[in-house]
Amino acid sequence: MSLTLELAVQDVRGIRVAARVRPERIELCTALALGGLTPPASLIDAAVAARDAGGPGVHVLVRPRAGGFTYDDDELAVLLADCRAAARHGADGIVVGAATTDAAGAPVLDLDVIARATEAAGGLDVTVHRVVDTLPDPAAAVAALVGTGVRRVLTSGGAAAVLDGLPVLRAMVAAAAGRVEVMAGSGVTPESVAALAATGVDAVHASASRVHGDQAGVSLGSSPEAGRFSSTDPELACRLLAAVHGVAA
Repeated sequence: MSLTLELAVQDVRGIRVAARVRPERIELCTALALGGLTPPASLIDAAVAARDAGGPGVHVLVRPRAGGFTYDDDELAVLLADCRAAARHGADGIVVGAATTDAAGAPVLDLDVIARATEAAGGLDVTVHRVVDTLPDPAAAVAALVGTGVRRVLTSGGAAAVLDGLPVLRAMVAAAAGRVEVMAGSGVTPESVAALAATGVDAVHASASRVHGDQAGVSLGSSPEAGRFSSTDPELACRLLAAVHGVAA
């Protein structure tokens, strides 16, 4: 079977690790503790330079703020501008998503926003992120993306941790039927790769991160985590890639 690894990277340390480990691609973002936000252009440039020197492909998360995925007109304008900027700075793909409600008031994918983001990205690969996990039927969301130009979906199978979403992952793979790639993420470890691969997913997504303390001397934020940061751990990233190669052999 074919299985690939995507590393979620949020800083230049992570870019350096990914360049050595060589996953299939990175999802480049900032603020992973918030679920990930759009990275600055300078970080995209650093990742693209690493790719051009032999590193992995660069897929840029486009998410203008933390919280939910229903955007007003001003937020949408920023989202689309960031899609265009990712393409302009040489990214290989974007990671995006949005939600709305149907006539009955139930949350569904906002296919119009996703289509506009796809157009703004100008031919780049498009991944729809874990907005699908906030919906009542993630498998139906995958089916709705068939034929839209979206290449893959990142999902935990609707669960907080991906190992709790295995039955839904299988349903999503069945709904995709090879027409949209399904990538499993949220709490992926080297030990969980085999169970995830058994669902038929095309890829796994992980941050492979380790938390670091950084003593600033004074509190620089309201969160108790303000003096700490996480970054990609090379040993864990290597173990993840080995696990992926092990099940793909």
